Amino acid sequence: MQAAQYLFTDGKLRILDWLSSLEKDGDFRALLVHEQFEEQQGDGIPSPRLTVGVAVLQETFIKIRAANGSPPLVEVSSEQDVVEFELEFAGDSLQSLRLDILTARIPGGNGAIARFLEKFGEGIQQIEVDVTDVDRAMEILRMRFKLNPIYPATRVGANGTRMNFFLVALSNGKKVLVELVEQPKAIS
Repeated sequence: MQAAQYLFTDGKLRILDWLSSLEKDGDFRALLVHEQFEEQQGDGIPSPRLTVGVAVLQETFIKIRAANGSPPLVEVSSEQDVVEFELEFAGDSLQSLRLDILTARIPGGNGAIARFLEKFGEGIQQIEVDVTDVDRAMEILRMRFKLNPIYPATRVGANGTRMNFFLVALSNGKKVLVELVEQPKAIS
């Protein structure tokens, strides 16, 4: 739980300033999926739904998965060189901590996770931001914030989500990979 808290907080802090600037845009703010969490005073504070993606070596992946009851693997496209599972921890009166644990399907291969691990080692690889309409969110980021997505069009992501990535320059000169994620629509 302590490791999850550390990783989630670190990831959230990396994009906090950037996300705060986006929330000033009413159209973008309306697209963010928010969750409520209780502060000590009992006030419901809305917070954007975030997930921190952590890239690890296959040995670490196996250990973390076993230590957490072997959660199911996420369904990913065969063109993506990734194996992943999700962890969610409910904190005491805090925002839920969500982590995606990622590893390369082919260690040392050409996939994004394998390249990340080769260059940076294990660590936070991406921050996912849930939105209700990824295409509209991409349009706003392109037009109003002059950010170009990694892919020219939205793609199918894990478990049938719709997604795209943005490489965001931070005020400290570093960059962070942000994934906009739209959950699949419920079938009625």
